[in-house]
Amino acid sequence: MKQAVEKLLRAAPAAGAALLASACDLRHAAVLDPKGPIALAQRDLLFDAFFVMMLVVVPVIVLTLLFAWRYRASNTKATYAPKWAESVRIDTFVWVIPALIVIAVAVLVWRSTHKLDPYRPIASAVPPLEVQVVAQDWKWLFIYPEQGIAVVNQLAFPNGRPVSLRITSDTVMNSFYVPQLAGQIYAMAGMQTRLQILANQPGKFVGRNSMYSGGGFSEQHFEVVSLTPADFEAWVAKARQAPGKLDAAAYTALAAKSRSNPIAYYSAVEPKLFDSIIAKYTHVHAAPGAAPRR
Repeated sequence: MKQAVEKLLRAAPAAGAALLASACDLRHAAVLDPKGPIALAQRDLLFDAFFVMMLVVVPVIVLTLLFAWRYRASNTKATYAPKWAESVRIDTFVWVIPALIVIAVAVLVWRSTHKLDPYRPIASAVPPLEVQVVAQDWKWLFIYPEQGIAVVNQLAFPNGRPVSLRITSDTVMNSFYVPQLAGQIYAMAGMQTRLQILANQPGKFVGRNSMYSGGGFSEQHFEVVSLTPADFEAWVAKARQAPGKLDAAAYTALAAKSRSNPIAYYSAVEPKLFDSIIAKYTHVHAAPGAAPRR
């Protein structure tokens, strides 16, 4: 037993170092690996705020270690004789410098918040692709009104073209999040939120619901695919050949609770389906095939 404990203690530093190294591996930190201008600006804001705050944290740590070393018990030459009277220099250091840092962070965040407004369209010579997003238990439905198709658990778009998302929920509150392309925004029943995304290059990314929404929450992921314009047209053509059509009956079946849903395509969509999903929670209209929820 004693030998086992000794082996465990000897292995602990190596295990701790391995865990620390894996935590610092940026390959698994999607937020720090942006693939679009919105996510890049958000990462830069995170770094800027971090480095400004380090102006306070680093000196405090250094001074704490310095004071502990200087006034240690074995250093009999160091005399600790503080003067408790008023000191303008100390008061300035303690109050003015932190206040200036707080002001700097506030200005930085204020400017970036308006610049990164999720409702603000992305400036581009190419018109945005509109996609309507519906959160369900526990999956995501993406409706392409211009193309007349719908897809479950897959969001595809051409790279280099802005995508304007209209987002709602047909269940409890969810949070739409694609870490490598944009920040998160809530999806709420009876309401519509907006989010703008843009990918600089083709690739596959992971989207998720970042807010707990029940038993199937951990499996509520969706695939995000950035394609070349030609590949996107081919993807749309493939979806239009799907046998399924998202009419009232199909939507009612789809809205039922389910887990680990595979990617599914619908070649046609009930007219104004997205608007009717929002409206049924405001008791103005009934959604296709469903009674208003109370």
